[in-house]
Amino acid sequence: MITTKRFLPVLGVALTLGLIAGACGSDNDDTASSSTATATTAVPATTAAPATTAAPVAEAEGMCVGLVTDVGQVDDKSFNQSAWEGVLRAADELGADVDYIETQAAKDYATNIGLFADSGCDVIVTVGFALGEATAIAAAEHPDVDFVGVDQFQGAAVDGVAGLIFPEDQAGFLAGALAASMSQSGTIAAVLGTDLVPPVLAFGEGYVNGAKYVNPDIEVIKTYHPGGIDTAFTDPEWGATTSRQALENGADVVFAAGGKTGNGGLIEVAGEEGALCIGVDTDQWTTVPEAHPCLISSSMKMITDGVFDLISQSAAGSMPSGNYAGAVGLAPFHDFDSMVGDDVKSMLATLKADLASGAMSPCVWDADSNPACAGGGASAPALAPPEVTDISICTAPTYGGLPVFVAGDMGVFESFGFTSWEYVTCASGPAN
Repeated sequence: MITTKRFLPVLGVALTLGLIAGACGSDNDDTASSSTATATTAVPATTAAPATTAAPVAEAEGMCVGLVTDVGQVDDKSFNQSAWEGVLRAADELGADVDYIETQAAKDYATNIGLFADSGCDVIVTVGFALGEATAIAAAEHPDVDFVGVDQFQGAAVDGVAGLIFPEDQAGFLAGALAASMSQSGTIAAVLGTDLVPPVLAFGEGYVNGAKYVNPDIEVIKTYHPGGIDTAFTDPEWGATTSRQALENGADVVFAAGGKTGNGGLIEVAGEEGALCIGVDTDQWTTVPEAHPCLISSSMKMITDGVFDLISQSAAGSMPSGNYAGAVGLAPFHDFDSMVGDDVKSMLATLKADLASGAMSPCVWDADSNPACAGGGASAPALAPPEVTDISICTAPTYGGLPVFVAGDMGVFESFGFTSWEYVTCASGPAN
């Protein structure tokens, strides 16, 4: 477990309100105030994160910052850990008191957020798309608390909540372009968490499109975890088995994206001589050393920087509401740097700039509406198609840039907490 001298003595969901209150409570009753953006029915403008993190404008001595994970664990070496490291940076650089709660079940989202809110925490970071509804409700109940919702897109701005979002389609596109450039077999793979989560879907579809951009004839084996949000990111055995299947079917580069599930995939590929792998969310060279034999790069979301930037803005009294765009990019090539040709490096740099500027599209969310996206090749079928469930994602139409969720059983659908999306019915059953 990661520790810090300012780590608070909260022990998972078994903690008590009195314990948190004693640790998070400040010497006075002042807390950082939320900004008050007016909610609208249109998709709000997205605030861009600064290109570099500036020196903090305010000290936060005595400030309480709590982080609530989804069912994935805080030491997952990718997504949750990156958010937690942003909070730890606030402890080190701003003097904040920090702690986290690892959610054990989706039904506990509201309770866990409430533990920090009721104890007087100034900022609460909730990690993951599935916590969006619970975060918005908590923000309405606690207007004096600033909330950071990682991967929580807002169709309409929510007062007191900064939705830290990322263009995962761009990050996946860059990973796919790299994979296709390095593949010798003409077959690559993606081993992914559940496609019930839009950012995961964006990574996967972007990866295919980036690979096809480089080599239209390349075969892409793309497999999403068949389970729900509660299991799809904590299943390293499935990640390893699925990566092994991909290798046996000719893939020589594997993109593994899905928390601990993805980590299992990376480690499996590392045992295959000559195979390459690509990590996700953070530079996994530093978090999954077992993958060094294959880890050519990682498709990064700058989560740590984004979380810290927003906590710093809260400390300064200028926390934004609405969508807040973080940056993405590829991690360094580390020991594989000499293997990546200068022409590939130049191409990747150009692609990154063109994607970021809008000069080109990764063709995920706008695949049907953008003429430039027509004619892309399809990926190879998944090795083990997910079991048909009551919930699927329809890639068209979209709402606010995200896929519309489709449910055969609305009760099951709503049990995941997805209540703020436009509902439609796919004419031909599950879309994926």
